[in-house]
Formats: sequence, structure tokens, C-alpha cells
Amino acid sequence: MSYLSEICRRGRDANPFFLLMGIEIGTYGNGEAELFMPVRPDMHNGVGWLQGGLFTALCDEAMALALFTVLEEDAAIATISECTSFLQGARNGRITATGKVVKKGRRVAFMEGFVKSEDGTTLTETRASFAIMPKRQKA
Repeated sequence: MSYLSEICRRGRDANPFFLLMGIEIGTYGNGEAELFMPVRPDMHNGVGWLQGGLFTALCDEAMALALFTVLEEDAAIATISECTSFLQGARNGRITATGKVVKKGRRVAFMEGFVKSEDGTTLTETRASFAIMPKRQKA
């Protein structure tokens, strides 16, 4: 069963990272997706801000989910490059990551993503490319 089918069937239980981080799935389809995550004290770095890698990881997951919505049923993907600009930190609340397909080729997709605070402030901007591995044909 494909990842997208599992998400449709089981929701966040299909992804162990979603469970670990308390991520909720918002809307997804047509090359776009949104995820929500609470900012908890156990996610803070040593000076009390959400650890930066968690912004990137959340956005990566939103972009991956967005990409899965435009792929063949059993295609696989892998992030091959990613760059995040950190515009503002977060200490608490619920953040939202959105991912969008910018351009999809046969083997590579170019993506963009944003993480925003509850009041709509953009916290991070991410650009990424994903390798696309089509489903394997049975011999």
C-alpha cells in the first residue's frame, strides 16, 4: 500500500514521526499539503527556542505529502537537497507548515514550503528538490 493510501486510511498513525512530534494533518491534494505541530518545551534548544531542525523537518514532511498527491500510486521519493531560511523563532503555540509542488519532472520535483505561526507570521521558507522513483514493473 502506498504512503498516501496509508495517510488516507490511518491519518497521522501512518507516520511515526507525526506521532512523536504531535503533528496533525490538515488539508492535502493537488500538489499542496498542510501540517500542524505544537511547540512544546521538550522541543526547545538550550536557549528556549524551537530547535531549528524541527522547522525544516516539519516543512520537509509537508512538501513530501504535497508531492505524493501528484505521483503514481506506488512511486517513492527522497529529498535530495533542501535549504531553509529562518526568519523568526517560536517558543510556544501551534505552527503550520505548508508544502507545494513548484515543478514536477519525471525524475525530480522542485518544492517550496513555509512554516507560519498561529498569527500568520512566516517563520521559515524552504526550497527543496526530491528524487522521484517510479513504481517498479513486475517481471
